[in-house]
Amino acid sequence: MDADKKAQIQAHAQAIAALLYEETDPDQVKTLAGIEAAVRGHLLEHVSPEIGNFLSKQVAAQQLGENGASTVSSDD
Repeated sequence: MDADKKAQIQAHAQAIAALLYEETDPDQVKTLAGIEAAVRGHLLEHVSPEIGNFLSKQVAAQQLGENGASTVSSDD
């Protein structure tokens, strides 16, 4: 991964972290175990589904493009 993409990921991750922190119970982030549970919960509930949906749409678009590009002639 190039440096520009890494920087973009870091910037977006920091923005996501700030948003999710606002939605986290303050008592939960008092211990390392609580932080780990909060991070895991937020990733499973909010982040992973969005990434999965994005990737699924990309695959569907690629498959549609491949199917649409291969036209069969019926002039025989």
